[in-house]
Amino acid sequence: MPMNEHIVTAYDEELRDLTAQIAEMGGLSERLVAESVSALTTNDMDLAKRVIAEDAKIDALQRSAEDKAVLVIAKRQPMAQDLRRVVGIMRTSGDLERVGDLAKNIAKRVIAINSPFQSKRFMHGVEHMSELAMSQLKAVLDSYVSLDVDTALLIRDQDEEIDAIYTSLFRELLTYMMEDPRNITQCTHLLFCAKNIERIGDHATNIAETVFYIATGEQIVEERAKGDQSSFTHVEAPAPK
Repeated sequence: MPMNEHIVTAYDEELRDLTAQIAEMGGLSERLVAESVSALTTNDMDLAKRVIAEDAKIDALQRSAEDKAVLVIAKRQPMAQDLRRVVGIMRTSGDLERVGDLAKNIAKRVIAINSPFQSKRFMHGVEHMSELAMSQLKAVLDSYVSLDVDTALLIRDQDEEIDAIYTSLFRELLTYMMEDPRNITQCTHLLFCAKNIERIGDHATNIAETVFYIATGEQIVEERAKGDQSSFTHVEAPAPK
């Protein structure tokens, strides 16, 4: 095999190895999110503890992917889309590491709550948010592998739906706490869980923007629409009884 062909083959193998590592991180991240929400809805302490422990695997994969990507850049000096692919791997591994952290944070809240949540309606809202976030995460990882820009942009636009659900849940939980202060502790933990899920959606949109960058060589400069209005939410205190 000629030397230049050997170098190209070795480089392709390195990229395949890095892409496979991203796929492994993605699968593990999806599973930990699903298990953390399951632990929340079922009050499963053992499952929550397993999620917390397994987050270390994602951290290790992220460090490994970043080290390998830096080595590829140093050895191969890739250009154009090849360089963008390696940079994309570093960006995406960072986003997936954060998704793992957010799943771990939800699991920690489960342990802090340590009791079934009183209102099933609010729990259903959190479950619905998590289903949308996990669907976005899976779809964007598929678009990452195939460099499907159209799907990536669609996922980026869909994040507004998760934001809107979070805002609605935020308002309802605030009202619920004001009506009965005994609900404050549980509701506060649930709000943090919901916020973590909303942030998972944000990381899915980050990956979508990375797909666009790898494929086109351009950054998306337009601000995406945000449906999270919780910072501007005002809830009237209930009338004294």
